[in-house]
Amino acid sequence: MPSANKLSTPVAVDEELIEGRYAELDGYTVGFESFPQDVDPGPFFAGLPDDRCQCPHWGVVTSGQITFRYADHEETYVAGDAYYAPPGHLPLIAGGTSVTEFSPTAELNATMEVVGANMAAAAGAPA
Repeated sequence: MPSANKLSTPVAVDEELIEGRYAELDGYTVGFESFPQDVDPGPFFAGLPDDRCQCPHWGVVTSGQITFRYADHEETYVAGDAYYAPPGHLPLIAGGTSVTEFSPTAELNATMEVVGANMAAAAGAPA
């Protein structure tokens, strides 16, 4: 049976706003993500349907707080909470938050292609 551990999963993303470690487990990706400061990544989802994340996620907040914003409501989770975020959400993350999250790999990759392009464009934008 495949497994992943935060300590043995290499860092794949090391940015000012996020450190992410990702391992594929038979069609799903487990992500160990840490956010050192408050972050509203909503603008990075521009270009996806409704400009919102279209990938479902199942996860556990290991520290801090994450809020998922939907068109008609918000759901907030804190350390110790397990969650399901269906397609159509935008995350809002408090500094000091860490999550362990499971996502279907194909949907995650399609989403991250758009997010990554938006992050690169923002990094190259004049201040």
